[in-house]
Amino acid sequence: MTESPNRRKEPPRARDARSRGARTTRSALRQQASSYFSHHRKVARDSAHRLWQAPFATLMTWTVMGVALALPVALMLLLASLQGVSSGWESSARITAYLAEGVTLEQAEILQQNLDSDSRVAEVELIDRDTALDEFRSSSGLQDELDYLDDNPLPHTLLVTPGQSSRTANGVQTLVALIERMDGVDQVQVDLGWLQRLNAMTQLLSRAAWALAILLSAAVVLVIGNTVRLSIENRREEILVAKLVGGTDAFVRRPFLYTGAWFGLGGGLVAWVLLQASLWWLSGPVERLAGLYRSDFTLSGLSPGATLALIIAAMLLGWLGAWVAVKRHLDDIDPGEIAGG
Repeated sequence: MTESPNRRKEPPRARDARSRGARTTRSALRQQASSYFSHHRKVARDSAHRLWQAPFATLMTWTVMGVALALPVALMLLLASLQGVSSGWESSARITAYLAEGVTLEQAEILQQNLDSDSRVAEVELIDRDTALDEFRSSSGLQDELDYLDDNPLPHTLLVTPGQSSRTANGVQTLVALIERMDGVDQVQVDLGWLQRLNAMTQLLSRAAWALAILLSAAVVLVIGNTVRLSIENRREEILVAKLVGGTDAFVRRPFLYTGAWFGLGGGLVAWVLLQASLWWLSGPVERLAGLYRSDFTLSGLSPGATLALIIAAMLLGWLGAWVAVKRHLDDIDPGEIAGG
């Protein structure tokens, strides 16, 4: 069987040449990647070294960034703590239904069974009028005065605990409307007005916190942009020389972007320190105040994930401020200044 002309074996010399070309291409790519990352490491170290050479100015910039970042984050942490407390109060809210005077104990038990069968209700407790009078007699200290009563003035009472799906202000209001329509119910009592006002205030403060965060983030970008602009002016001659020898905009821009990122890293760390110090300073008085009201309210701090998110956000803001400054002022530097001179 003869071999097809289209499937002739490639000469060994051609195969070797092609293999050497592929190895050369891969080696060149590895060298380019190694050189690229090596230059990034060098620029990052040089940028950090320049900041270290001006410690006072660097610390001032970090402090301004830290305060600007800590304020909205602290307000959001306070709101998170308040929302946790309000949700706990919502879950513990119970509905008290006072039955009409003519409702018998058997009728009250039927009402209890009807409510207990509702999926929106977790538990229904019936307190009959005799038990209620005995509890009032023992807790009020009016045993002798209550003996002069001809009849028991207290009604049968149902204590309704909402189910998990109804433990919100809207869910409780729906249950209240349902109970009020039931025959034999005289009055329904539940106090959620203050809780609704607290939730409304919390929502308002939440939006104010986000507005403050946006404004202060813009301020951080402007501060970093102005700082990097001064650095660009101080290194103007160096930039001119780099452009004259063929340096690209990305090459010239890179050190300043790393400077902005280092400013952001320091500002994020300062913000974290300020938040932890404030939490430590306020935790004692807050716990004593909560104890007076028999509440377990505590100020919640930043979790490890939130801390990492804060530092990354600060670095991004620093990078953005540096990029804005470089984009605005780098184009104004013309290598023709030296060439013309």
